[in-house]
Order: sequence, then C-alpha cells, then structure tokens
Amino acid sequence: MGQVTLISGRERRRHWSGEDRARILAAISAPGAVVAEIARREDICTSLVYTWRREARRAAKKVEFVPVVVEAARPAPPGPPSGSAGEAEVITVELNEARVRISAGASAALVTATLKALRA
Repeated sequence: MGQVTLISGRERRRHWSGEDRARILAAISAPGAVVAEIARREDICTSLVYTWRREARRAAKKVEFVPVVVEAARPAPPGPPSGSAGEAEVITVELNEARVRISAGASAALVTATLKALRA
C-alpha cells in the first residue's frame, strides 16, 4: 500500500525551499537520472519538477542590455601613444564579473572571438 501525506491547516500546498529545489534540480541533471524516479523519491509531482527546470533555464538566459556611447573617431596625434608612458590605446569590456582589455589595433576577428568567449 502507498504512503499518504495528510496536510492539515489552512494551507493545502507544500512549499519547497530554494535549497530543496536546487537539490532536486541537481539530482535530475546528473547523467543517467530519471526525472520520474527522482520525483517519486522526493514525493513530488513530475510536472512540477519540469516546471522548476524550465523556470531555472529561463532565469539563466536573462539578457541584459547596456547603453553604448559611440563617438566620432578622432585622428591620432603624431608621436607617442596617449596614456601613460608606452601604453597603447585599449578597449575595455566588462561583462558579468569579467574585464578584458583589447588593444585598439586588434583585428575584428580577435575582438569577435573575445566577446563570444565572454558571453559563454
């Protein structure tokens, strides 16, 4: 005979803490894991586990836009590069918690590859 859970009081639904959700989502992400078995072991509806997984994926895919200011190119003055002694002009990109400095003279392919690596 199966197990019966009696929930008394005003609230009829169980509430899962963030730690419980994370633990269950980690369990279904393991190689060879079967969602139905894990849901049965945790005494939770399989569809709720799929809903949590879908919500977690959406949260991870959040896209944020940042303002960009484009200025007209100014001709470089002859002589040593601007900035401190011997330092060439650089492009500084900050994304999430990473900061990358790219030489202003870098090729477009290098800049593209660097930005793609930051995004991943």
